[in-house]
Amino acid sequence: MFEVFEKYIKQKVTISEEELDKIRAGSILRKIRKNQSILHEGEIWSINCFIASGCFRLYRFDKDGNDHTARFGIENWWITDQESYNHQKPSEYNIEALVASTAIVWTKEKWEELLESCPSLRKFNEQLLARAYETSQRRIFSLISYTASERYLEFQKIYPDLFNSIPLHMLASYLGISRETLSRIRREAVNR
Repeated sequence: MFEVFEKYIKQKVTISEEELDKIRAGSILRKIRKNQSILHEGEIWSINCFIASGCFRLYRFDKDGNDHTARFGIENWWITDQESYNHQKPSEYNIEALVASTAIVWTKEKWEELLESCPSLRKFNEQLLARAYETSQRRIFSLISYTASERYLEFQKIYPDLFNSIPLHMLASYLGISRETLSRIRREAVNR
């Protein structure tokens, strides 16, 4: 499965075989069952997690017990609680596999060691963090500026493979709307 990551990183940066060997040696392959959580609220997130196959969601509960999906992670993406990872503090989030999935992970300690010894990985990591920041900005703008219908269409464009396979309550949660509103938007989209 490491070849999935190898292909992915080679599309992003020029990297030597020596660096790839170090990165491979420091990695751990994890098979995750459908509905299995890899992070629970209150735990400290201390790994970097590349999704080789499958799908995850990052979510949290509000004071009334409603869950709110902050992010989905699909094949060739990363899933993380960046705040818990950076500050090594208990997470406010949960991460669960929506389908049987495979992830390649590195401990925080190993990743930092690799960043020191692999300049190409360091460059890649900087690009990754910049893209994550840009994605967060777009998501915030979408939530405060787009209509529910526009957010729905944007999700359909960004996640075409995921669009019809996730439960509606998770999609509604991600879009920041009720299931009833989502049903109305879907009906309107079909009738167009």
